[in-house]
Amino acid sequence: METGLNTFILEKSGISPRDIRSYSPLVLAYIGDGIYDLVIRSMIVGKGNSNVNSLHRQTSQIVKAHTQSEMIGVLQQDLTEEEITIYKRGRNANSPTTAKNATIMDYRRATGFEALMGYLYLEDRMDRIMELILIGLDKIGKGVQG
Repeated sequence: METGLNTFILEKSGISPRDIRSYSPLVLAYIGDGIYDLVIRSMIVGKGNSNVNSLHRQTSQIVKAHTQSEMIGVLQQDLTEEEITIYKRGRNANSPTTAKNATIMDYRRATGFEALMGYLYLEDRMDRIMELILIGLDKIGKGVQG
């Protein structure tokens, strides 16, 4: 059986996995933000060599809160009950930070989306992360495929 990225990283660094049910939704969103950014960057870079500023602009348009909010809006019908619960926990979390370039609603929905990405990552469910990201990007018309 293939080891997921999270398990691989923890095993190689000698860290014992934790029960992810103990993580707050904001911690899930923290790691989810990073993994979503990594997936999008990987997809953008995978299209071929390009100017770094262009890569950054392309990535920024997809990872910003407004786009994440759009994605979770079109993905809700594709989510399991468990995934909806995780999303809502993240969306409803009381974040100490505020949105810089997004509405409060977009920011909250994006936090929920990131929490879901973090949860799936910590569960070693990269297959599901990719499935949701590809469906979401397609539905909002921001396909990245080469």
